Amino acid sequence: MASPLDVVILAAGEGKRMHSALPKVLHPLAGRPMVTHVLDAARTLVPRTLVVVVGHGAERVEQALASPELRFVRQEPPRGTGDAARIALATLPDDGAVLIGLGDVPLVPPEALASVAEIAQSGRVGLLTARLRDPFGLGRIVRGPDGDVRRIVEERDATSAERAIDEINTGFIAAPTLLLKPWLARLSPHNAQGEYYLTDIVAMAVADGVDVKAHVADDEVSVQGVNDRAQLAALERVLQQRAAATLQLAGTTIVDPARIDVRGDLRCGRDVTIDVGCVFEGRVEIADGAVVGPYCVLRDVTVGRGTRIEAFSHLEGASIGADARVGPFARLRPGTRLADEVHIGNFVEVKASELGAGSKANHLAYIGDASVGSRVNYGAGSITANYDGANKHRSTIGDDVHVGSNCVLVAPITVGAGATIGGGSTIVHEAPAGQLTVARAKQVSIARWQRPRKKTKT
Repeated sequence: MASPLDVVILAAGEGKRMHSALPKVLHPLAGRPMVTHVLDAARTLVPRTLVVVVGHGAERVEQALASPELRFVRQEPPRGTGDAARIALATLPDDGAVLIGLGDVPLVPPEALASVAEIAQSGRVGLLTARLRDPFGLGRIVRGPDGDVRRIVEERDATSAERAIDEINTGFIAAPTLLLKPWLARLSPHNAQGEYYLTDIVAMAVADGVDVKAHVADDEVSVQGVNDRAQLAALERVLQQRAAATLQLAGTTIVDPARIDVRGDLRCGRDVTIDVGCVFEGRVEIADGAVVGPYCVLRDVTVGRGTRIEAFSHLEGASIGADARVGPFARLRPGTRLADEVHIGNFVEVKASELGAGSKANHLAYIGDASVGSRVNYGAGSITANYDGANKHRSTIGDDVHVGSNCVLVAPITVGAGATIGGGSTIVHEAPAGQLTVARAKQVSIARWQRPRKKTKT
């Protein structure tokens, strides 16, 4: 029976090359902190304990990652990966194996971690390595004449011959806890960095007659670390290309897979089309046959079957029915609920409102905190005045209402079913059902009035 597995993720580094006040592991990748990608991979192993070592910006990291199954330990001051591992292992029992990894290698494959963990659970030391075309700056795997791993040497401490080695340490290592604890206690900072290197335990294991086995990663992208913003951007495109490919294979048309950003959970039905430059955040669901035009942002949105989202629209926290039309240049704010065949046109904003089937607000309008019935025609330039300077108030607009252009409905207000509001009206009282309501100043023409003239300059 395999021994229990514990996982330790090192996330204490400052990330100086990021030039940021934000701790490195919290920099977003595909819409969430990069370290969460590593944690997700680790969770697939179903570890007994999942420990995160924090240091720089510890409180921010702990707050961002807070979860019942995570245990945090702090490394203060930072003294290298070996010291961080020692602090974490002090909280773990001796009866298991421990997998230690880095929080800034976000694309590490779960299956690779599983292979390394299995090596440790069988009583040996496991490493995740990779062969790189350009291994500069990374620790090299030194093997003996028999091909077995003998030690790991860091770039700064390597000889010219060792720097020519193309097999590198990815930062993921596993070992039986009972063996690892005394090895960590023997580490010394006698190296170019003046730090305690976790990698030094490999040579200790070999000296103690413990086998060291390496799992070589299939591709170098999966084990690339992030040390600066350029590397972060490169991995962002890798993830986005993977997301685009997954959607395409499931039947989604993506006009240009190089110009899409999925920063959450995007689920598409059949025959969905997504044009260039779109951003999807949070949870987005798009039903069969829907079309999202270019340069739209959808955050926590559901889009019904056959609906079209036209260009440059911004949608958040909204639910849209089937065969609706939204945009171009429309904004749906949280709490918006559009029924089937609703039309929201250019430069229209809807917030915390429901619009019934077949209703239309085609241009230059604002509907906020309102319940709008079916088949309503909401005119250009009209708004619900829902805020009195202190509180929000709701408007209720019945079925088959026609609101003319440039009207103001001052909430709280009710417009009865079938009512018509004359253009240019400011409505402050209930508008009865089935009647025309007009509230505007009487038009006056002054025959002998003359426009003021500019004074002649002297």
